[in-house]
Amino acid sequence: MDWQDDGIILSVRKHGETSAIVNVLTRAHGRHAGLVRGGGGKRMSGILQPGNKVQARWHARLPEHLGTFTVEPIKAFAAAALSDARRLAALTSACALIEAALPERQAHPAILDGLEILLTSLDDDSVWPVIYVKWEIGLLAELGFGLDLAHCAATGTTEDLTYVSPRTGRAVSTAAAQPYKERLLPLPAFLLDSDTDADISSGLQLTGYFLENHVFQHRDTEIPAARRRLADRFRS
Repeated sequence: MDWQDDGIILSVRKHGETSAIVNVLTRAHGRHAGLVRGGGGKRMSGILQPGNKVQARWHARLPEHLGTFTVEPIKAFAAAALSDARRLAALTSACALIEAALPERQAHPAILDGLEILLTSLDDDSVWPVIYVKWEIGLLAELGFGLDLAHCAATGTTEDLTYVSPRTGRAVSTAAAQPYKERLLPLPAFLLDSDTDADISSGLQLTGYFLENHVFQHRDTEIPAARRRLADRFRS
């Protein structure tokens, strides 16, 4: 078995004295792991960083085997994040969510495309936090938990949408929400109007609720710690 594909490194775990087990999100082969010989050494440390884009070649005798990777660098996205705590938290959170939520070896090219857009934007603090929240909304949709923020679930109106139902993930208008608004989640205005100042903390609260209760609860696991740390960064 042998294939070659571009992808984004999600995680690197040292294996033995000199090797590393690397998880990569690839376009055609999804989230895929492989052993990189020499990956635990200094020579490869700059390449094998979560968030970096690489060309990966995988080889194994049988498809169910772990197999080995050889990787060549394409784009060092991680470099833009290392000097800033929030950027690094966003990169780490996105990689951790993908590794925890996506099934192995199933292609999700939309998630890869969105991740690359996010990583490309990390050097612009005016845009990447909004892109990050919208990327999580896209991740939820890819996993079958899409949010419907276009119109009110109760009345069908597209005006004055200010809440989201935690049960259905559908928007609710201010008027329709009045009898039970304490049970609803706030809908940040920036998700509907790009000219509105972004309340990133509220956006992360919204997507975090659905990730925690509609994705990871079904997997009998918790939302990754890296995602919690990102939310904490925007609350402070």
